[in-house]
Amino acid sequence: MLQLNIKNETSRLRAVVLGSAVHNGPTPSVEEAYDPKSLEHIKAGTYPIEQDMVAEMEAFNAVFKKYNVTVYRPEMIENYNQIFARDIGFVIDDTFVKSNILPDRERELDAIQYIIDQMNSEKVVRPPEEVHIEGGDVMLWNDHIFIGTYKGSDYKDYITARTNIQGVNYIKQLFPNKIVKEFDLVKSKIEARDNALHLDCCFQPVGKDKGIIYKRGFREEADYMYLVNLFGKENLFHIEREEMYNMCSNVFSIDENVVVSEKNFTRLNNWLRANGFIVEEIPYAEIAKQEGLLRCSTLPLIRD
Repeated sequence: MLQLNIKNETSRLRAVVLGSAVHNGPTPSVEEAYDPKSLEHIKAGTYPIEQDMVAEMEAFNAVFKKYNVTVYRPEMIENYNQIFARDIGFVIDDTFVKSNILPDRERELDAIQYIIDQMNSEKVVRPPEEVHIEGGDVMLWNDHIFIGTYKGSDYKDYITARTNIQGVNYIKQLFPNKIVKEFDLVKSKIEARDNALHLDCCFQPVGKDKGIIYKRGFREEADYMYLVNLFGKENLFHIEREEMYNMCSNVFSIDENVVVSEKNFTRLNNWLRANGFIVEEIPYAEIAKQEGLLRCSTLPLIRD
């Protein structure tokens, strides 16, 4: 049986689900786009091709092998995008929460059922239908659970709004001993540079006390200041609008001092190294065209 254990974003990783780009299917139509960045590349004829994305994911997998991490992959579904494992579920402490995702993506959960079958069934939960929550919006920081949401009255009009306030309340009820803090994120259906699709698109902790942050990803300055006060401004790497668009905050930690990052994130990677991190650089710019990056592709199951 899998002994699930996730208490933060950066402790030594032991087991993870890594998505798959194999048999990813044809380029979606304009109508099928889930987010403004994919839409932009569909229209421009620059949407990523399967061969390139498979190569990028294998580079990621090679880093996991280097650090002796147990890697699970979803069962393959023909002509189906299974890259972003983070969306379909997440672990808090020893509990696996199945996400209520966009209905079109329900099959992605079926493809990891063989992994869920190895968990304690009493620790696998599915929120009620009115609860929307995706793993990219859920971030653990020891006693804290940070959750990205969208509080606008037009929530239902935004396909880019993935976690509602009912989702926040559900996690509060499920983990009454945690400090659950929600963050109201900026959303856009048409401009990817102004769309924080998930919390990890504008914030992520690294190491023991540091983080990467994009101030304008938060609708309320008070939410941004909450993180500044918690981490200390000197411990936060502030990214710019274009860096946020390129998914600079969506790196992935294998350990407190090991971060997997995109090789083109020069400014970030230099800062990480200057702060004592080992940076494992890999190519991931093609996958980034779908408004997701390294954290989005992973579903951590066990950390120390």
